[in-house]
Amino acid sequence: MPTPIDELVALLDAHDVKPDATRLRARTYELLAITPDAVMADVGCGTGRAVAEMAALGAHAIGVDLNERMLATAHDRFAEGDFRLGDAAALPFRDGELRGYRADKVLHALPEPERAVAEAWRVLAPGGRAVLCGQDWDTFVVDSAHPELTRAIVHARADRVATPRAARRYRNLLLGAGFRDAAVEVHTTVLTGADALPVLAKLVEACRAGGDVTDAEAGAWLADQRERAADDRAFLAFPIFIASATRPPSP
Repeated sequence: MPTPIDELVALLDAHDVKPDATRLRARTYELLAITPDAVMADVGCGTGRAVAEMAALGAHAIGVDLNERMLATAHDRFAEGDFRLGDAAALPFRDGELRGYRADKVLHALPEPERAVAEAWRVLAPGGRAVLCGQDWDTFVVDSAHPELTRAIVHARADRVATPRAARRYRNLLLGAGFRDAAVEVHTTVLTGADALPVLAKLVEACRAGGDVTDAEAGAWLADQRERAADDRAFLAFPIFIASATRPPSP
């Protein structure tokens, strides 16, 4: 039977090959301003795809993750990669060791994202770049025959995330840690038809399992979405925020 990690890996694999996801990763690499042999970390590296892509662009890329199973998968897939066990708030790097710091789909999972951004400041050299990427969990746009129930589901699902609105705070988190030239981009992900259904099903199932909605409410809501998907009418959109900034010289 697949474990939760197996299911997460399968979900990441399916997502990461989509054109929108590929473009977003490429944009984060542009914002990192990768130069040959620059030491750059991908924090929360998961299965290591971004580490391999950054290395292919010439960086000395290092993947860091707190999950040993994820790191084992990354090692299996990219045997030449540099992968290390570590916490986002206590990275395995010396002060000023890095030229680039990347965290994708990480800060919302942390109860205190400020600590991770402060750690990014510590490990970056002056002139180093930090890039944060992720979705705002409180902003799902879903076409539904049950708008009030949809609002309840979206908010309830967000409340089950450690810091669901971290992405809208990215710029302020960077500025608060002392970074400069902070900028934010918003990229909207749109899923329609059958592509939207797996995400919508997971959305409502998390709320049903947590007791936020009844079995009857979840069933009616999902039945509507299944009908829409079968007719190529399902619609889901959510914003992805990418924030970037530079560590200035210490005063």
